Amino acid sequence: MPPVLVIARLTIQEASRRRLLLALIILTLIVVGFSAWGFHKITTVNRANGTPLPIAEVDLITSQLLIVVTFMYSGVLALSAAVVAAPLISSEVESGLLLSVLARPVRRSEVVIGKWLGLAVLVALYAAGSAFLELTAVDWATGYLPPHPIQLVIYVGAEGLALLSLGLLMSTRLSGITGGVIALVAWLMGWIGGIVGDIGTGLQNTAIENVGIISHLVLPTDGLWRGAIYAMEPDVMIAQLRAAGTIGRANPFAQVEPPPAAFLLWVVVWFALMLGLSIWSFRTREI
Repeated sequence: MPPVLVIARLTIQEASRRRLLLALIILTLIVVGFSAWGFHKITTVNRANGTPLPIAEVDLITSQLLIVVTFMYSGVLALSAAVVAAPLISSEVESGLLLSVLARPVRRSEVVIGKWLGLAVLVALYAAGSAFLELTAVDWATGYLPPHPIQLVIYVGAEGLALLSLGLLMSTRLSGITGGVIALVAWLMGWIGGIVGDIGTGLQNTAIENVGIISHLVLPTDGLWRGAIYAMEPDVMIAQLRAAGTIGRANPFAQVEPPPAAFLLWVVVWFALMLGLSIWSFRTREI
């Protein structure tokens, strides 16, 4: 087996033994259960005259609440990926474990790529598994499913992979705590930058709007989150937002258009740059 795959397998095994993964699974099941109960309550709500809500209105309410719930999932996934990735290399350098690994015919690039692949598998599994459980619960409770569930999983998973990549880069130079804090702050700043860009769109202020564009280029997590929002919005909601003009676009939990192809291409380039920088940084570090 190639060294990259061996390191990836060992990374998966090591991460699986941590209590963080077990805690995520337990908390996810609890959230799915409570959200299923909450979404079911929507179908039992009546108007003031005693008539039940029409199906179209139930779907609209469900879609907006699902966006909020998914934001929680995306945040948990992104932050967990950053916390796990930040000490991935630095802790093994400090403990001397990597000295025994690199004494064998293993290149430093293989260590970095292998660890990234191992955690990427876990991120993808969690994104797909949690999305399946939550969407199944919502479908059972209200009969609603988002228009593009596959794209939803891809965008949320890619957001987690972005924080994983950033955390791994920090791990090649900084301690686990420092790298994790930087990655978490970067995620929050990226989200805030996207909100600022929305405000600029609503005010038709190009300078403020460019803040959001730049933040999406530096750290594409918020741009990927907007793709997830678009994948969950029904056509009726998108039509209403478009009819509202620029005001309808100035909402951090609404998205009128899917991510442009140029942005998605940049995301691919960004991942390659992060992985390349991680390899270069680890190669030039003294152990």
